[in-house]
Amino acid sequence: MIIDQSFAARVIVERQADSHKGSYGRVLLVGGLYPYGGAIIMAALACVHSGAGLVTVATDRKNLVALHSHLPEAMAIAVDDEELLLSQLGMADLILIGPGLSENSRAARLFELVLAHVADHQVLVIDGSALRLLAKRTADVKQLRCPLVLTPHQKEWEALSGLALDQQHDAANQAALRRFPRATILVAKSSATKIYHEDQIYQLRVGGPYQATGGMGDTLAGMIAGIAVQFPESSLVDKVACATYLHSAIADELAKTAYVVLPTAISYELPRWLKAISTGQKLG
Repeated sequence: MIIDQSFAARVIVERQADSHKGSYGRVLLVGGLYPYGGAIIMAALACVHSGAGLVTVATDRKNLVALHSHLPEAMAIAVDDEELLLSQLGMADLILIGPGLSENSRAARLFELVLAHVADHQVLVIDGSALRLLAKRTADVKQLRCPLVLTPHQKEWEALSGLALDQQHDAANQAALRRFPRATILVAKSSATKIYHEDQIYQLRVGGPYQATGGMGDTLAGMIAGIAVQFPESSLVDKVACATYLHSAIADELAKTAYVVLPTAISYELPRWLKAISTGQKLG
């Protein structure tokens, strides 16, 4: 299945006049441990600009001032405040863990905490360094009953699946995905990104080398989180596919006048694109 603007238009619909911020989902983002604070800030920017109603970021205490200076719309807590973190975990509709998380013992404990407390009704998006932590404990993730979204680039998928880069074709990727909980969604990032879900394969015809810069994956993860908690008429996989399309389609448009596309530039374009798509305007 090809993801294009007409596909996105089936997901991105106008907001109801009598709605409020609680109508558009609660997201908890976990990551940004020193020295990777920028990653979680970029993910949060993307999540807020995607339209999520309430966004909370659990990050390194050293990162709180920087986060609020960039994004006062998000609530921010220190990851070391376990009581507050557990409270926010319980309230979230979706949890995104991984942007700037690192792979040290502190990060591993945070990852274990999230896996232990995620509820069956919550969506769990695993990105970045959390994917490498996951590769070391795939037995644990098989016990999860919540909807699961994985967003690896090719080397991360190699660690998770055991498939070398030259083996990562459709049939092998689908077979490897069956080792994860049923209905897990795989966003296999590459120069030809694809989304796998059971027997479905979604393909992009947008994107290019101007996206090859730090923070691009963090921004995609934030967009997936923000769009996934909205639009209840659409399936989770369609919302993930829509976010992935928008990420690259916006980059294509920006690349018409820019040699390289910054991840934050994509985030700042999101409200305009969402408005245009929801009202039937043609973009690109």
